[in-house]
Amino acid sequence: MVSVSVRDNNVDQALKVLKKKMQREGIFREMKLRRNYEKPSERKAREKAESVRRWRKLDRKRREREGV
Repeated sequence: MVSVSVRDNNVDQALKVLKKKMQREGIFREMKLRRNYEKPSERKAREKAESVRRWRKLDRKRREREGV
């Protein structure tokens, strides 16, 4: 559950904080994925591609730290 308190009637700031928290939690991404039905085979392919992307990013960062 994501909650935000409004201070000094500053709704704009509270909205900005709420959007940031929702982005961090992945709620926007989840809503986008649930908008349409995704076949199990498509879901598996998407998750596999995301996994490969994450692994390559971590490997790239590790190589930069090692100076390779």
